[in-house]
Amino acid sequence: MNDSSWGASHGAGYAGAWPPPDQGPLPAGPAADGHGARYTSETQPMPIVPVFPDAGRDAEFPEGPSGRAGREDRDRGAARLGGPLFRDENTQEPMPSPPSAAPQQPQPPQKKRAGRDLRAAIGVGVGLGAVIVASLFIVKAVFVGVIAVAVVVGLWELTTRLQERKQINVPLVPLAIGGAAMVAAGYVRGAEGAWVAMALTALAVLVWRMTEPPEGYLRDVTAGVFAAFYVPFLATFVALMLSADDGPERVITFLVLTVVSDTGAYAVGWRFGKHKLAPRISPGKTREGLVGAVAFAMAAGALCMQFLVDDGTWWQGLLIGLAVAASATLGDLGESMIKRDLGIKDMGTLLPGHGGIMDRLDSLLPTAPVVWLLLVLFVGAG
Repeated sequence: MNDSSWGASHGAGYAGAWPPPDQGPLPAGPAADGHGARYTSETQPMPIVPVFPDAGRDAEFPEGPSGRAGREDRDRGAARLGGPLFRDENTQEPMPSPPSAAPQQPQPPQKKRAGRDLRAAIGVGVGLGAVIVASLFIVKAVFVGVIAVAVVVGLWELTTRLQERKQINVPLVPLAIGGAAMVAAGYVRGAEGAWVAMALTALAVLVWRMTEPPEGYLRDVTAGVFAAFYVPFLATFVALMLSADDGPERVITFLVLTVVSDTGAYAVGWRFGKHKLAPRISPGKTREGLVGAVAFAMAAGALCMQFLVDDGTWWQGLLIGLAVAASATLGDLGESMIKRDLGIKDMGTLLPGHGGIMDRLDSLLPTAPVVWLLLVLFVGAG
């Protein structure tokens, strides 16, 4: 078959319906090409025109009705399919851009909220304060029992979190017994009794852990000795303060200064805090909060030393307050470091609004030896 009109490929036949719609039925009779003589005589081969990139698009379509119609069809197809590629041939005006959305009204600044339930925290704090004050001024030995209970619960929280998060198996039984004995020995025998009890507790941890397989022995006993020093040994300095003649007043001074330091840091940091103090350890603490802690603790220290502690003066209270603000902040950051390593927010859930016992002892524990030492230097052991 010869090449047909527009749309046929060389040697492939007509690409559309057969016969062509404008020609009518084929005449009867034989034809050289098998399709009738009429089509053989009327059909002309389409000229093959080489396409050169620089020849222009008119070279593909010679002048004449069929050439112009083909060029117009080609141009219409390009307009439909080209899109942005033929933007320079588009004579229409550009579409106007849609109207921008109405600017959003600025939202009113949200009021800062505390991270904990303040009502529960205040209620628990008042309840604990009542127990402490009652035990201090009624019978000193009762307060020693309060310290021992807090130590045992704190050890339980710490060892439980270590086992859960790090698979560190710290023997709790020798720690609990040794910790309670450490507090009692410090109250009865002073600093020497506290050191002896600490050494015996560490030895008990090493021996107790020998009853289990040796895998992880060094890791477990190291954590056990750390726990014995961190919780009961530091708490023993509260018992040492209590053993003085004005022991209840010294303990009240220690507690008031630590609580006031934490409160001042929280209040000032929540209201004015902008510059982070240690963002990688405790993102909530600010430098402004530290200034608040120092100011509040120094003021409280001056009042307590002047009116509570025997032979104390206000300027001594200023120095003690400054030291308390530093030690309480470092203690809080230290426990925050432990909790970040463990991947937890609180050590426990025993105290609503506070977390666990260890979350309340974090600033008290490292502050106890600081206050005890300064009181001994300023007014004696009592």
